[in-house]
Amino acid sequence: MLAKKVRVNVYGEIAKGLYSGYSSGEGINNMSSYIISRKNVYDFFRGVVIAVATLKSGEQKCIVAPEGEIFYEPDIKEYLDKLRNVEIESINCLYEKSCGAIIIHKTPEGNYKVLLVKNHNGRYWSFPKGHVEKGETEEQTAVREIKEETGLDVEIVDSFREVSDYCPFGRIKKRVVFFMAQTFSTNVTVQKEEIDSYIWVDLYDVHNKCTYDNDLRVIKKARENISRLK
Repeated sequence: MLAKKVRVNVYGEIAKGLYSGYSSGEGINNMSSYIISRKNVYDFFRGVVIAVATLKSGEQKCIVAPEGEIFYEPDIKEYLDKLRNVEIESINCLYEKSCGAIIIHKTPEGNYKVLLVKNHNGRYWSFPKGHVEKGETEEQTAVREIKEETGLDVEIVDSFREVSDYCPFGRIKKRVVFFMAQTFSTNVTVQKEEIDSYIWVDLYDVHNKCTYDNDLRVIKKARENISRLK
C-alpha cells in the first residue's frame, strides 16, 4: 500500500494535525485511515499512503498525508502518540531518514585516516549511520549512532552537511545525511549486532574501497574541507 495515491474522505479531527477518515484507490476500498498534515485538511483531498501501522489488535491502518508532505517515522509516531486507547505494534514507512558521518582521525604524522564499516546487511564498505529517533537533531543522531556502532567519541565539523537520496527497496524513499566528524582515538569497539567489520583507510585511498556514487561524492567533499579539522 505504501506510496499509493488515494482519495481521502476526512471524517473528523482527533488532535491538531491528526485526523480520521477513509481512503480509496488502487487496491484500497474505503480503508479506515489516519491522516496527518501540517496544514488543515477538509472533507475530500488527494493524498499518499506514507505509512502502514499495524495495531496490537492485528488491524492495519493506512497513514495518509497530502501529496508533497514528507514525514519520517519519528514525526509519524509523534502524531500517533495523540491517539487514545490505541496501541501500535509496528509502523512501515515510505520515507526513511538516517544520519551518519565520515569519521576522520589525524595521525601524529599529519596523515588523515577514515573509518569504514560493513554492517550485517551490506556487502560494501561505507560510513557509520543510523535512523533518527524522536526528539533528536540530525547531528545528535550521527553522534549517537557512531558511539553505539563504533564506541568512538567524535566532534562534528561545522558547516559540512551532505544529503543522499535514493530508493534502495523499491518504493521506499531513503535520505541519508552525512556530516564530517573528527575523532582523537582509533580504538574501535564495534556493535556486534550491527557491524561485521571495520578498517581505517587513508583519506586519499578511500575511493578505492567505496562503491556507491553517493559515498564517493561525500569523500570528495571531505577532502575539499579537510583544513577544518583541528
